Amino acid sequence: MEININCDLGEKSKHHSNKHDPDLLEIVNSANIACGFHAGDEETMNQVVKISKKNGVSIGAHPSFNDPENFGRERMNLSSNEIRKLLIDQYEILQNIASKHGDKVSHIKPHGALNNMACEDLELSIIIAKTINDIDKDLIYLVPTGSKMEEAAKKLDMKIACEIFADRNYEDDGNLVSRKKSHALITDPEEAKKHVLKMVKTQALNCHSGKQIPCEIDSICIHGDNLSSLATAKSIKKNLLDNRLSLKPLNKMEKFI
Repeated sequence: MEININCDLGEKSKHHSNKHDPDLLEIVNSANIACGFHAGDEETMNQVVKISKKNGVSIGAHPSFNDPENFGRERMNLSSNEIRKLLIDQYEILQNIASKHGDKVSHIKPHGALNNMACEDLELSIIIAKTINDIDKDLIYLVPTGSKMEEAAKKLDMKIACEIFADRNYEDDGNLVSRKKSHALITDPEEAKKHVLKMVKTQALNCHSGKQIPCEIDSICIHGDNLSSLATAKSIKKNLLDNRLSLKPLNKMEKFI
């Protein structure tokens, strides 16, 4: 069975250091790169693209609201045209840098509040999906499994990769536990690796209550902005390989070739 490990990277800001990015890029298969709107800048984008190419890691744009003050985690109500421009501008910023390295953006994954809002709002999800589809029909759309984002992407017959979160707990409706709650994050690498393996093998979400929700799982997200990210990534990767799963960059997975 093929599976992918992705990580949000290049998120240097007052909220987060990117010092572990080079180490994480030796572990993960795909990088979701901040495009300067919630975090990161030209220097960090160049760094992540360069190291990703060297390590055979596929690259994706990680577009967000233009809100570096809040790391893109505060909800904003924008028009459909503003959402389209937000996505296109950030994709183009990263694609221009990637092309200088002889590489290409192969997936898109929205960040933070934009992602959370789209998980719940089908209308917003359709706007995002249509925009990504218009940019390039070969782009892989990385979405939280079971979300409105997945539903919208399927309506357009897009290339969809469904992800789970290694270091986050789930509510009974399949949405992530809010970061405002004390049990939102899973910081113990041992707990995270068991959490991930069970979800991948059963193709179901493990909710914090113990409930399981059947779903499709193609990719596992490890957040690059947690203190335990590096240890968690190493633990999860080793456990998946020990259980004979094949780890691939998104653009090399059989379902997308």
